[in-house]
Amino acid sequence: MKAIVYTKYGPPEVLQLKEVEKPVPKDNEVIIKVMASTVTATDCVFRRGEPKFSRLFTGLTKPKNQILGSEFAGEIEAVGKNVKLFKTGDKVIGTTPGYGSYSEYICLPDEKSTLAKMSSNKSYEEAIACCDGFLTALPFLRDKGKIQKGNSLLIIGASGSVGSAAVQLAKYFEADVTGVCSTSSKKLVKSIGADKVIDYTKEDFTKSGETYDIIFDLVGKTNFTRCKNSLKANGKFLEAAITLGVFPSVLWTSIFSKKKAFIMATGLRPPAERTKDLNFITELVETGKIIPVIDKIFPLEKIAEAHSYVDKGHKKGNVVISIEHKS
Repeated sequence: MKAIVYTKYGPPEVLQLKEVEKPVPKDNEVIIKVMASTVTATDCVFRRGEPKFSRLFTGLTKPKNQILGSEFAGEIEAVGKNVKLFKTGDKVIGTTPGYGSYSEYICLPDEKSTLAKMSSNKSYEEAIACCDGFLTALPFLRDKGKIQKGNSLLIIGASGSVGSAAVQLAKYFEADVTGVCSTSSKKLVKSIGADKVIDYTKEDFTKSGETYDIIFDLVGKTNFTRCKNSLKANGKFLEAAITLGVFPSVLWTSIFSKKKAFIMATGLRPPAERTKDLNFITELVETGKIIPVIDKIFPLEKIAEAHSYVDKGHKKGNVVISIEHKS
């Protein structure tokens, strides 16, 4: 089968299209014909091996798992004899621990993976665009932010995959949403439900005098100290772009401040929790309450070009990889 392989950390060019052995499912596994994947910011971090602490997950000197890709949509080609939750022909969507989906086929255990049946009214490309961002934004807003109807919410980086998901989920929870983005993204952010959009190239939200119940930073360009005066008395600052600099604020506010700073490793939550959220997200997709946001679609053979595009940090929504099976 075809797969994208990398044997060393580095720029997008380390990703090479190669023929590798097709996996064989174990008794408790399904084998999935992968039809679509994505390029996430995390995929790019794992490819670069930067920042260095990411190598604790991927290998200190070189990649332990040589096929990247953390998300997939596809069709189950076969199931092991002990599989109970899925059958051959099921269209599914899911995530991996950070590797494996940049390939034509992948094997996963049915009960210990983040794996759910796909929305019936979306293409593979559309379905995968409702995965990563929503699986990150939902636990942040629901579990850390404790978002409620009528809350005021500021989303920094509102046009990316997580940002566009956060805007839509916040509106689902009936919050009042202000999105922060670039000039070129204002129309998109408004179209997916934001009540107000701030162009960060022209306006500094910290100087407006507005205060919010929740500030959700998705790009790591600010911090709790800078934002605390823009938070209401018991406001929450959520930081999705985890850096070493955020930990002192999380610790200090947990003890000394009514205003709190939170981080969350959403990708490390148990698969059962993530699958439950994925099923919930699929229901919202089915009923039209949320919509996929796709910036660009690249074929598997252009994976290096797709990574280069994401590395620039200006994608709107999701960058999708479409995988063609010729036979």
